[in-house]
Amino acid sequence: MNRSQLIENLIEKNKFLSKSDVEDVVSLILGNVSNALAHGGRVELRGFGSFSTRKRKKRISRNPKTGKSISVREKNYPYFRASKRLKESINN
Repeated sequence: MNRSQLIENLIEKNKFLSKSDVEDVVSLILGNVSNALAHGGRVELRGFGSFSTRKRKKRISRNPKTGKSISVREKNYPYFRASKRLKESINN
């Protein structure tokens, strides 16, 4: 499911909300999650999972086109860990 499908799904289930209201809420929530992660925070949604960042160390990699070695700097990447309840609902 992508962002637009999520918005359409929420509109179908909540007929009393306008499309612009649903779009604003989804943008606000995703923006706040992104902002928290950008500032090194952690976001936990009980019953769903938690979002955090992890650090990748500096390393040497290869350009797949040329085979030349390149240096890749240290960087953070997003990490999601599913809750126990989410795992159980997927596997049942």
